[in-house]
Amino acid sequence: MENLLENLIAIADGIAKEFGQNCEVAIHDLSGDLENSLVYIVNGHVTNRQAGSGTSKVVLETIHRAPSKIEDQLAYLTRTPDGKTLKSSTIHIRDEEGKIRYILSINYDLSELLAVDKAIKNFTAAETLKQDAQPDQIVNNVSDLLENLIKQSVELVGKPVAFMGKEDKMKAIQFLNDAGAFLITKSGDRVSKYFEISKFTLYSYINEAKDDNNL
Repeated sequence: MENLLENLIAIADGIAKEFGQNCEVAIHDLSGDLENSLVYIVNGHVTNRQAGSGTSKVVLETIHRAPSKIEDQLAYLTRTPDGKTLKSSTIHIRDEEGKIRYILSINYDLSELLAVDKAIKNFTAAETLKQDAQPDQIVNNVSDLLENLIKQSVELVGKPVAFMGKEDKMKAIQFLNDAGAFLITKSGDRVSKYFEISKFTLYSYINEAKDDNNL
C-alpha cells in the first residue's frame, strides 16, 4: 500500500505539472482518520485546502456505498465557497482485493477561461447575428464575389437551378439586384448563363422586381 501511495503522488505531481497552477490534484486516504483524509495535495490554493484537511462528500459517499456500486466520476462541474467554478474528476483507486483505498481528485479552476469565453462572446455578438447565420466570406476579386452572391441567391431559394420555376428565379435575381451584383462588369452574362435564361428575360425579371418594390 505504501508503494501505491508513492505512485499516486508521482501521478498527482505529473498531472499538476502538465496543466499548471490552476489544476489542483488531491489524494484522499480512506484507510486512516477520515477527519484528516487528505494526505497529499498539489496547488491547494484552488480550493484553499492543505494536507491534513478533513474529508469530503465524495469520500463519505465512497465509504458509505458498496465498492461494487461505485464508479469514477469524470469531468463534472463543482464550485468553491468563494465562487470559483471547477471542472472536477474523482478516480477511485482499489487494492488487489477490489477495496477502495484512495481517491484521486482533480479540480481545474475554470474561472480565467470562463472570463475569456465571456469576453469573446461579448466581442463577437451583433444585433443582427442569428444562430444559423453564416459570416460573410471575404474574397480577393469581383469574380469570386459574384460567384458567392450567386451561391447565396440559390441558397435563399432553397433548390437547384434545374428545379427552379419563374418565381424562384425572380426571387434569386431580386436578391442579386438588391446586393448590387449587376454593378459588376459582365455580371448579366454570367447570371443569365447560370440561371439558364436570356439576357432579355434577366432584365425583365429585374424590372419586375423594381416595379414590385415601387408598389
